[in-house]
Amino acid sequence: MSSAADLPDDIDALKAALREARATITDRDTALQERDAERDAARADALAAHAALEAGAVEIKHLKALIVQMRRQHYGASSEKLARITEQLELKLEDLEETQGEREADAEDKAKRAGGTRAARKPGLRKAPPAHLPREIVVLEPEMVCDCCGPGSRVKIGEDVSEVLEKVPVEHKVIRYIRPKYACRGCEKIVQAPAPDLVISKGMAGPGLIADIAISKYCDGVPLYRQSVMLSRLGIEVSRAAMAEWMGALAWWTKPIYDLIKLEVMRAPVLHTDDTPVKVLAPGAGKTATGRLWVYLVDEEPWRGLRPPAAFYRYSPDRKGERPAEDLADFAGYLQADAYAPYEKMSAPQNGAPSKIIHVACMAHARRHFFEAFEKSQSPIAKEALLRIQDLYSVEREITGMPAHERLAVRRAKAAPLLAAFKTWMEEKRQRISAKSDAAKALGYALDRWDALSRYAGDGRLAIDNNPAERTLRTIAISRKNFLFLGSDEGGRRAAAIIYTLAQSAKLNGLNPHAYVAGVLDALARGHSNLRLADLTPWAWARSHRGEVRSEYGSNFSA
Repeated sequence: MSSAADLPDDIDALKAALREARATITDRDTALQERDAERDAARADALAAHAALEAGAVEIKHLKALIVQMRRQHYGASSEKLARITEQLELKLEDLEETQGEREADAEDKAKRAGGTRAARKPGLRKAPPAHLPREIVVLEPEMVCDCCGPGSRVKIGEDVSEVLEKVPVEHKVIRYIRPKYACRGCEKIVQAPAPDLVISKGMAGPGLIADIAISKYCDGVPLYRQSVMLSRLGIEVSRAAMAEWMGALAWWTKPIYDLIKLEVMRAPVLHTDDTPVKVLAPGAGKTATGRLWVYLVDEEPWRGLRPPAAFYRYSPDRKGERPAEDLADFAGYLQADAYAPYEKMSAPQNGAPSKIIHVACMAHARRHFFEAFEKSQSPIAKEALLRIQDLYSVEREITGMPAHERLAVRRAKAAPLLAAFKTWMEEKRQRISAKSDAAKALGYALDRWDALSRYAGDGRLAIDNNPAERTLRTIAISRKNFLFLGSDEGGRRAAAIIYTLAQSAKLNGLNPHAYVAGVLDALARGHSNLRLADLTPWAWARSHRGEVRSEYGSNFSA
């Protein structure tokens, strides 16, 4: 600031200096006002962006809750209409989440403009990348030189570490086997290493590629012709016909493992079973017929059983009763299934002797009938039945993971009284309402099968419903929408059932199905003298290849 001695003595000069000072102050005030206005506008934008972000989060939370509610209605055979609605809601949820991501980026930028700091990211939105993935280390050294002390004075006092999950495009490679020939100068004997053992004799497909194509088709629902197009974009020409041939070779190589899995499954004391339709191209007119894929599942994890989990799939061209009867010819034990008549027939006494198969019905199917009755007419009887069934499931949530004897003790103390009261209540209500009402039909369904429905409460190894088997068929339902139909009955028997069996059993035992199928193919092709087929089952492979186990699949089985 200038002192009084620096001011001019001339009045006109003083006036000019004053006018200049006033103009400078005015300009500064204007600049400050503009800066404050810009800051206020930025803060308003940031608040608006934050409000939009919060509104989007509420909408996403509501939609997720709606999807969870609709999924809970999928008991027993899924309603196709409900499935379509759920799929549409899933698509809407994806759009909302994408919009929310855009809003987050916008809000973060606007918050930074308004206050100079980034918007706080919500906790739980980011998880650390899986530990099994390889790490590429990039060290970002600062360009720091101390002006007064020089570069040699710098000392490291700490570091910040952040990880970014990245994807490297799929890499296909050609393995060239070179087998030099050598001759002895003295006797002219020629020696050469033997040709490598390949899955496809004189073919160009390695076990990893074959496994990838199989898992992509049968587990991810990507048809062969689409995979051919995808490879062509990478400059690799492989025809659909060649891939189909490889799938047949895969089925041939792994059929012995498939048979071993069947043997292990049929030895279990408790089986879950279910089936699902699949379109099959009928010969001649180019039309499709409806075949069935059946699953027989061993899952002892809920009661800490020692038997490894496994899923055995079978294909049949129809749903006749002799199909499961053939599959279960050597089975003796509890069969957890829906109310399909052949199951009930198989569990009925044979020539006066008790059947070796004991049918355990699915409470989820009974619940679905009550739910449909409530949905149609808001029946108070159906609502009460749903609440009573909910109490039974509360007991099951309490005992999941307990040993069988502890589960049985809790069921006797808590579930048995609930079941007895439920039956008495249903019998009373059935006599008071019209037999033609939806509620009466739901009551009839449950009471007519009451022994099979309540049987689970008498053994800690049994489940209240057949949902475990239904979950193993979801992959098929997804794939079915994409590849439309199987090429033939033989294709269903050969490839679909075998590959589903290997892949699902691998997942149940905590394995990456692609790594497992590729490894088994390679081992079978090499055919070492000490190779034992029992060592190639998913549970044995999990014991000997623990490094390939992926926690996202999960398994409670241990050797």
